[in-house]
Amino acid sequence: MAVSPLPAAPAPAGASRSAQIQQILESEILAGTLAPGARLDEVELAARFQVSRTPVREALRHLASAGLIQIRTRQPALVVALSAARLIEMFQVMAELEGLCARLAARRITAAQLAQLSRYQEELVVLAGTEEVEAFYEINRRFHELIYEASQNAFLAEQTRALRNRIALYRKMVTQKPSRRADTLTEHAAVLRALATGDEEGAGAAMRGHVNLLGEKLLDFIALFPRAD
Repeated sequence: MAVSPLPAAPAPAGASRSAQIQQILESEILAGTLAPGARLDEVELAARFQVSRTPVREALRHLASAGLIQIRTRQPALVVALSAARLIEMFQVMAELEGLCARLAARRITAAQLAQLSRYQEELVVLAGTEEVEAFYEINRRFHELIYEASQNAFLAEQTRALRNRIALYRKMVTQKPSRRADTLTEHAAVLRALATGDEEGAGAAMRGHVNLLGEKLLDFIALFPRAD
């Protein structure tokens, strides 16, 4: 797979250069700038960030441990390309994790957090009728992130966020369909109602249904992948 040269960038400042390189590359992977299958060559990255290969190598190791890239012996690392079957399995686990976050949040969420979720939902309603898909995706991400926080379980939030990052690009791909954005509003409203009334089981079920790939959502997702000849 041919990949265009990486653009030049200034060397990250501060002592933790590897962490900053990791953050930049992770952001580019999650945004799709570095697409699945893209090569990450240590020499090219060192030149791009104007550093030695050591912090680059460390950054790549962290990205590999997060499941975002594959490190190969004596070859450039690759951004992980996941199969449809693997992604469906990951979405199933994601649905359970987010469902648990919502269930815990139903009894632990603060009034301020609930009010902020409602504001995010209002923003999404406005954005759903526009072509601002990136903005919609970002507010949607914040909506979910706040529910992780409202669960008041740091370990659960950490694990949920880690898996969400691994499938972020594919969630964004699904979000690009206008009908999916409309469904998101309806499903968010159900989650909000359950959170507002302290309905733990209802919140968990609503969130699982929102995240999981079932029915038409599954068909739409599979359609994103090229057919084998």
